[in-house]
Amino acid sequence: MHSVFRVVEMKQTAKNNRLWEEVRGLTGWHRTGQLMLHVGHFDQTAELYQELLENASTDSDRAHIYHHLGYLKNDQGKYPVAANFFKKSLEIERKNLPEDDASLAPTYSNIGLVYKNMGEHSKSLEFTKKQIKSGKYLCLRIIPIWLLPTTT
Repeated sequence: MHSVFRVVEMKQTAKNNRLWEEVRGLTGWHRTGQLMLHVGHFDQTAELYQELLENASTDSDRAHIYHHLGYLKNDQGKYPVAANFFKKSLEIERKNLPEDDASLAPTYSNIGLVYKNMGEHSKSLEFTKKQIKSGKYLCLRIIPIWLLPTTT
């Protein structure tokens, strides 16, 4: 049995301050979007993320939402759109970070994956190299499996 609830209003009381701090940000909505994406509700997930994007208050939130929109479009097979969303996320992240910052490794990896899915292997390799450079200490654990040698 599935249930859907709509929260119309939330009010802070003295007794639930910790709970209020947890739910007032976008983290709950991000988790909801991830769950909807996981179960294949692509249209609803896109609507949720577009709404979150319109109401995002920080660059960090916007980068996070663009990243998840990239996941969504990649899962739908809309690779050029996914690449654009991941690049928007990267552009925002790079405003305050150097090109080789370790926290950029997942974004580089996802852009590389999208290009791999599009069959553009040279671009995929370019972003995978950036991923490895930015995640220097992690590089052995995060090399994408599609770059490993295969046996036939």
